[in-house]
Amino acid sequence: MTTARPTRRGILGAAAAGSAGAVAAAFTGTSAAADDRDAGPTPPAAFPFEGAHQAGILEPRQRAAVFVSFTLTCGDRDRLQQALRTLTSTIRYLTTGRDVPYDGMASTAYENGVLGTRIAPDGLTVTVSVGAGLFDHRFGLEKVKPSQLRQMDEFPNDALNRALCDGDLLLQICANNQDTALHALRVIMRATRADLQVLWRKEGFTSPPRPGGTPRNLLGFKDGTANREFAGDRALVDRLVWTRGGHGEPAWVEGGSYHVVRLIRMFVEFWDRVSVTEQQRMIGRDRDSGAPLAGSSEFDVPNYARDPYGNVVPVTAHVRVANPHDGSADDQRMLRRGFNYSDGTDPNGQLDMGLIFVCFNQDLERQFVTVQKRLVDEPLVDYISPFGGGYFFALPGVRNREDWLGRGMFA
Repeated sequence: MTTARPTRRGILGAAAAGSAGAVAAAFTGTSAAADDRDAGPTPPAAFPFEGAHQAGILEPRQRAAVFVSFTLTCGDRDRLQQALRTLTSTIRYLTTGRDVPYDGMASTAYENGVLGTRIAPDGLTVTVSVGAGLFDHRFGLEKVKPSQLRQMDEFPNDALNRALCDGDLLLQICANNQDTALHALRVIMRATRADLQVLWRKEGFTSPPRPGGTPRNLLGFKDGTANREFAGDRALVDRLVWTRGGHGEPAWVEGGSYHVVRLIRMFVEFWDRVSVTEQQRMIGRDRDSGAPLAGSSEFDVPNYARDPYGNVVPVTAHVRVANPHDGSADDQRMLRRGFNYSDGTDPNGQLDMGLIFVCFNQDLERQFVTVQKRLVDEPLVDYISPFGGGYFFALPGVRNREDWLGRGMFA
């Protein structure tokens, strides 16, 4: 009697068979049996490719990520459409294992061997977003640009390197392991080499929960605690994440989201010389537990009305400025999806590490931009320096086999 070898399609079928539990686990960021107070995200093996929205937005953060911004080199509208079709078919193949796309290089093997002979889904998601540059004169798309899409703002305290900002198209590639994400990047770049040229790139990772709860950033604090507000609350997600057509927005944006990426250097060597008490007062949370200084556990909602003068939580603390929890900022909340990065040392021998800040917004101006303006000159700016990234728009999802990413822009 022989034992059947597991296949990629079989794994996906098994995931589909337990769809109710899988969807619940994906939305809450934990396994069905796990207690989210004691355990970190447990991403499923595979996510669906087709749907009203792209994968890689609501799903729990995987352990590895690659962000790559491209300049489009295709010369006209028809070539752009073909590039988007190729991108769609390639991502479909990478995430479902079906329909190897033809890229005109039949003399060599399509697969690069990085993942061996059996390619498991490994939690891979590839989220495609477009930048303002796509909507210039080259492709005749000026009239269908998302209304708030533009070059990324440079706020006070930023030190933007414009060579590491913006772009025509962004890929956010996430997976449970780094080699899976890098494999996907190589396959995609091979298939689209004639039309996409890399502008900038940054690799990130998610730390495991230590000891539990939300993973930490490289300042040592839990990062993304507020995302729990979105877990299981579809009405909140519809109100704060997905963009709608109308009111100045073109109809095709329905189901997409404004996608912000900020590359933020953390001066960790200076930070490590600051007392824990002072660190906590700058952040507004207990470093060990993640609890607000005015609370006792990570997910407590602080009541700043009881501390009007900031005796417990300073009025300049990061979490208090970002969300005063008085009702005034309810519609300014955003879905976070950040990753740590570490890129060796700079020319001065200082550690080059920090955060790839990522968030998704229904309304770029009302949410990210408004909150960022409130954070200008917060005490934390002495220890961080945003230097790159961009504003993008995450395209609506692929609905069926005939659909392709970005199709609505050309209707």
